[in-house]
Amino acid sequence: MAGNVPKGDFLMEMNLVEEPQEDLSDRYQKLYSMLLDAIPSSVLLINRDMHIISANRNFLEKSRRSVSNTVGHRIEEVFPAIILDHIDFASRVRQVFDKNQPTRGERLTYRAPGIPMRIYYYNILPFSWQGAVENAMLLMEDVTEQVRLSEEVHRVERHLASVVESASDIVLSTDTKGRILTWNSAAEKTSGYSCDEVKGHLFSQYCAEEYHKEVMRIFSNIEVQKGSNMAEWDLITKNGDRIPVSWLFSQMMGDLSRPVGIVAVGRNLTERRKFEMQLLQSQKLAALGVMAGGIAHEIRNPLAICSSCAQFLMDDDSTGEFRKECAEKITLGIQRASIIIENLLRFARPSKKNDIAQVDLLPIIKEAMTLVTNQAKLQKIELISYLPKEPVLISGIATLLQQVFINLFLNAMNAMPDGGVLSISAETGGREVAIRVADTGHGISKDIDKIFDPFYTTSSVGKGTGLGLSICYSIVKQHFGSIEVDSVKGKGSTFTVRLPTL
Repeated sequence: MAGNVPKGDFLMEMNLVEEPQEDLSDRYQKLYSMLLDAIPSSVLLINRDMHIISANRNFLEKSRRSVSNTVGHRIEEVFPAIILDHIDFASRVRQVFDKNQPTRGERLTYRAPGIPMRIYYYNILPFSWQGAVENAMLLMEDVTEQVRLSEEVHRVERHLASVVESASDIVLSTDTKGRILTWNSAAEKTSGYSCDEVKGHLFSQYCAEEYHKEVMRIFSNIEVQKGSNMAEWDLITKNGDRIPVSWLFSQMMGDLSRPVGIVAVGRNLTERRKFEMQLLQSQKLAALGVMAGGIAHEIRNPLAICSSCAQFLMDDDSTGEFRKECAEKITLGIQRASIIIENLLRFARPSKKNDIAQVDLLPIIKEAMTLVTNQAKLQKIELISYLPKEPVLISGIATLLQQVFINLFLNAMNAMPDGGVLSISAETGGREVAIRVADTGHGISKDIDKIFDPFYTTSSVGKGTGLGLSICYSIVKQHFGSIEVDSVKGKGSTFTVRLPTL
């Protein structure tokens, strides 16, 4: 028979025969114990009589028990009765013996004396030999940290969700294609659409039609754009109304630090626009009070000429040529007064977006200088202008731009209570024009970065509202320009307005 057996198998058979049976059993027992202790989970082997016949190192260390007071003991001597009753442990073990099938995994909270509470995910598995269940294996996986981290994540998620839902601003998120994923309560209240109604729809569908291309541009460049994007787009409500909204768009990053969507925060500008209009009107009225003296002076001059010429016309001894000259002066005087009144009406009348047109900036500056000329004479302020001869064409609203320069002129004059020089210059270069309004006043001593904030004023109490420069800033921004200031204490200030030219 040995001749038919391969050499390797024959040697193996010889070794098995020659090795004592007791040594082989000890080796298997040692190997079994090593494998059991290497398992990172807690493992107990239970017989039909509910006695523990084996326990691995993980269980003994976690429960702070020894082999002597665990192996050979009944299960109720190892686990508290309340746990065994709660999970109906005995019936589950019998089910494994009877059906030769593992139980469904469940959670178990276990606390051994003197150690913190631990949470396990456990299974009871059949330990079979040749189809017969000899023992039941209790496999306990310690998931305490996982549960704690999961609960912490859920707590943070609930907190973030609460923050988003409690926000008064619109907060929404979209995927990279611009399809809406989340829509908070403020968005529902502002738009009239519920989250279920907008979910999965393109964000651009809820913006005014004229902004659709700009919306798509931001979303199409999401992967290459860094930082955030700002825009002002009208939101179309469920009722078809338009609501002005200031939007801030930021990338939403995924696990691989790649953009997976966009988070948008929108602020309803309706009340702000109303407030800005009220500030604009109040500032116009305040400026009108200052301009009243200058306007009266300008109107008195042509009226005085008209009155004198009318008296000469009533003289019968006047020649025909002299009468004609008087009539011409009366006509010119009336036209001059009419122009002054028309400028005043244009300045006081509210402007709308459809007033935007191509305008020459130089006449606007000159008219503004004319309106403050008399006030400058009273304060002993010399007006000097350095303006180009060629027209400076821009796209804008003439009355609003005139208000900017009148406010800057009056602001400069207030800085020179004892007289001085107010110079106005304009320079063109590239695609913009820079208008500089310089004074020789006391300068701005502190908080120069706050002078464009509403209600901030460097004037003494009762002499300033703190609205003039903030309105100038708003108007210049509306014309896609910028305004900046440079000031030296005791030497004066220079305001520079930059506007794009046509």
